[in-house]
Amino acid sequence: MNNRRKLVIGLGVSALAWTGTVLSQSKTPPVVIGWFSPGPQLSGRTLLAFKEGMAALGWKEGANYLLEIHWAEGRVDPLPGLAEELAAKKPTVIVAVSVDATIAAAKAAPKVPVVQAIGSSPVDVGLATSLARPGGMVSGITNLSAELSAKSLEMLLAVAPTLKRVGFLVDLGSSRYDYQLQSMRSAAERLRVEARFAEVSKAEEIEPAIARLAKEGVEGLVVLPSIRLFYAERTRIITAAFAHRWPVIARGGAWVRSGALLSYGADILVLCRRAAYYVDRILRGAKPGDLPIEQPTKFVLVVNLKTAKALGLTFPRWMLLQADSVIN
Repeated sequence: MNNRRKLVIGLGVSALAWTGTVLSQSKTPPVVIGWFSPGPQLSGRTLLAFKEGMAALGWKEGANYLLEIHWAEGRVDPLPGLAEELAAKKPTVIVAVSVDATIAAAKAAPKVPVVQAIGSSPVDVGLATSLARPGGMVSGITNLSAELSAKSLEMLLAVAPTLKRVGFLVDLGSSRYDYQLQSMRSAAERLRVEARFAEVSKAEEIEPAIARLAKEGVEGLVVLPSIRLFYAERTRIITAAFAHRWPVIARGGAWVRSGALLSYGADILVLCRRAAYYVDRILRGAKPGDLPIEQPTKFVLVVNLKTAKALGLTFPRWMLLQADSVIN
């Protein structure tokens, strides 16, 4: 091989090496997505569902995006501080897994788009103008929390139609406290049952609150949603209620597996997969304020036959046919 040919080959190899370096340097770095949840009890499953949704849209974790995960070990009070920590990581978008997380994220990072994956309506807490046109930096999905609590009361009365007085366990620390009470009072009036409310702010207040309801002649218990407090204390709540032979209705299959009579609510895994759609749209240039806030279309009904039998109750046939899961 002559020297001229060696020179041409050498220049070609050098050019290819230089081109590869330039392409490598110009490759778009992965975007940072914040995952912000009161968790951790649902974080693993919900986070996996979100990743599945991202993968279906062509996003590969580690290559196209990186996750900055922050959760609060089942408590709401650390959320503002954790939101500040997350904002310091400069995420391109934040996925919030409760309305409390949405509120904290929107306050800590007002210029960062926030996609709510699970939670009450951002409209009701002043973070969006309307479901159709949010108009701000928050969009995503509402799981119709208060509305589904009213539906839970309907379900309870379908199984125990003779109930005249129903207790509601309410978390005073919930950001939706006032709205929850208003919704439940309206539902009780419409269904012609007397509503009694037990308000608690910490775990040690649960048994005394249930004892007060018992003195007021309550015959069944609806537990309003509370990731902050009630979920972690579900065994305590169910045990205290069963001492009075009350059927318990709460949100989430874990409650029914712990002994509650039934659960009815939005499929949270479907919601978290859907949240990926919003993140995808925002990363491709859409403004969160232009993305309508969606309501759930898939709901999960879980019933406990063993509990019904112990309480002398019978599920209507239509309810058993519609149940997604039946615990014997």
